[in-house]
Amino acid sequence: MARDHKGDHTPALLPRLTSAATGTALALAVLAGAALTDLAAASPSAAGGVPHGHDVSSHQKNVDWPEARANGARFVYVKATESTSYINPYFDRQYRGARQAGLLHGTYHFAVPNQSSGTAQARYFLSHGGQWKADGWTLPPALDIENNPYSKKHKCYGVSKKKMVRWIWSFSDEVKRQTGRRPVIYTTTRWWNTCTGGSSAFAQSHPLWLASWHGRPGKLPKGWSFLSIWQYSNKGRFPGDQNAWNGSFGQLRRFAAG
Repeated sequence: MARDHKGDHTPALLPRLTSAATGTALALAVLAGAALTDLAAASPSAAGGVPHGHDVSSHQKNVDWPEARANGARFVYVKATESTSYINPYFDRQYRGARQAGLLHGTYHFAVPNQSSGTAQARYFLSHGGQWKADGWTLPPALDIENNPYSKKHKCYGVSKKKMVRWIWSFSDEVKRQTGRRPVIYTTTRWWNTCTGGSSAFAQSHPLWLASWHGRPGKLPKGWSFLSIWQYSNKGRFPGDQNAWNGSFGQLRRFAAG
C-alpha cells in the first residue's frame, strides 16, 4: 500500500522446536494441520479462534500494553528501522513494554530498495533492534516491502523486477547469516506480483505476512499457497494495524522459539 499506515516514513513491520529451519517449516506448513483455521478463506470474525495481534510504529507512541493484552492481543511487531537512515524513536519502550505485558514480540524493517542495498539495510536493521533470539518470546525478523510511499509514480521504487528479487534475497541472506532465521515477508499481492514479477523464489523458505483490508485475505502473491499472518485492518481494538496468526497460540510460540 502506498500509504503511511505502518511506518513513520521520513525521506533520506507446544514443544520447543530444535532449529530455525523447523520453525520456518511450521509457519510455511501452517495450513496443513487439521486443527488450523484456513485464513485464506476467512473473514476477521471467522478468524476469531486464532491468536490476534497488531503492529506498531512511532505513530502509536507510548502504547498501553497491559490494555492491549487485556483486550486480547497476543503478539506484536514493532517497527525498528527504515532504509539506513531512520530508527523508530519509540522502539525501545514499545518493544520492552510489549514483552513486559506478556506479548510475543518481533521487529520489522521498512524497505526502501532504491536507497541502498538489501545487505546494507539488513545490517542497519540488525544493529538497531532486528536481532532474533530463541527465548520463546521473540518472533523472527520481518521485512516490510510494499508500495513506495514517496512516489506514486514509482511504486516499485524505480527498481526492475530482477533487481528487486536480488535486493530481497540480499536482505534475507544477511538476516539468515546473522540470526539463523529467514525473515517473514510482509507485502500485498498486487505489489508483489507487479514489482517482483510474481516471483515464487521465496515461498518455500519465507513465511508470508499478507496485508489485505478487504474482509478476506483473497488471492495470495504468486508462489505462496498459504499465509502465516494476515493483516486485516489498519484500525481496531489494538493500537496500530490488526493481525491474525494462522494457527494456534501453541504453534505461534513454536514459531517464535525457532
